[in-house]
Amino acid sequence: MNTIQKELIKATVPILKSNGNDLIAYFYQRMLKNNPELKNIFNMANQASGKQQNALTGAVLAYAENIENPSVLINVLKSIGNKHVSLNIAPEQYDIVGSHLIGSIKEVLGDLATVELIEAWTCAYQELAQIMIGLEAEMYQKASNKKGGWKGWRNFIISKIVEESDEIKSFYLKPEDNKDIADFYPGQYISVSTFIPELGHKQPRQYSLSSASNNEFYRISVKKEKGINSTPNGIVSNTLHNKKEGDSIEVSAPAGVFYADPDSKTPLVLVSGGVGITPMMSMIETNKNSLQKNRTVWIHSCRNENVHAFKETIQELNDENTWLTSFVFYETLPESETNAIEGRVNLLEIKEEILIKDAKYYICGPALFIKVQYQSLVELGVNKENILYEEFGPQLLSLN
Repeated sequence: MNTIQKELIKATVPILKSNGNDLIAYFYQRMLKNNPELKNIFNMANQASGKQQNALTGAVLAYAENIENPSVLINVLKSIGNKHVSLNIAPEQYDIVGSHLIGSIKEVLGDLATVELIEAWTCAYQELAQIMIGLEAEMYQKASNKKGGWKGWRNFIISKIVEESDEIKSFYLKPEDNKDIADFYPGQYISVSTFIPELGHKQPRQYSLSSASNNEFYRISVKKEKGINSTPNGIVSNTLHNKKEGDSIEVSAPAGVFYADPDSKTPLVLVSGGVGITPMMSMIETNKNSLQKNRTVWIHSCRNENVHAFKETIQELNDENTWLTSFVFYETLPESETNAIEGRVNLLEIKEEILIKDAKYYICGPALFIKVQYQSLVELGVNKENILYEEFGPQLLSLN
């Protein structure tokens, strides 16, 4: 891109800030109408809620604002690349997206979309697409070369289903071909894809792996999302909860940038809310199996004990291991005796327990939960570089 084109891109930042969501919403409608096969890839629930549009608007805006030096976005791009690889996104699909994005800019901006502006955005998109295609090619290669690794979708059998709470079930997945499976870092996720009769096509979802890496199976623990008011039931989670042992689903290789290094001796502070417990279970089980058994403090919050997954497992680990200290917060305490604390997590009140030298802090849960805990840690003086978080769904938070 030349200097003039970069200035044209930066000049569209105010338009993106004021009308970006309208543009992106139009883009998605245009693309999915003309390329309905992409409905197998895009999360249609996030389309309906507007979350996907908001996420892409934020990404396009960030790219426009940093057009002089897009390398500052490399960590964000790697996170997006991991998601794309888990969905088996191919280079030719970037051409489809680019065509509809540029077409949408022309049609939505009308007379404001000068030839020069369209050329600038075409060039900008092509440069971004090449960055992403290059990143993802490396990721595909690495995944394929790993022992037990593969590219794209692979059939797995649900070998066992365990009810972990009133709303969370664990699914143990074994490869249909009985061949090796790839190992993973604690905190990473897999994508699963299954046919949704109500939609007439497949839908993919990412689920954190909830066990330590092993040679036999992957475990995901899925919350059955129930609709509230105008929000519909989670269509994929409900479909999965209706699955039986022996059923088959498609699975992509483990991916993700949110994980704890199993070889590190750094202390861990885990802060989870609701189903955000799942990647933390992987971290805890991995630490249990390691030689160094890093000092770990785990703070978990949920509505009540009935929805608290892995409750007994965590209690046993806490009772039997000196390296683990756990705190549980329930919004509503049970009538029976419990060690849980009533209310929501307030890290400022337990700062003596969590302020550990050189610790890494991992947060996972709903977006508002993450934001509150992140701000509390910063207020307590924790270096932002030592705080990592995983937001389920489209990445809308940008806290670091």
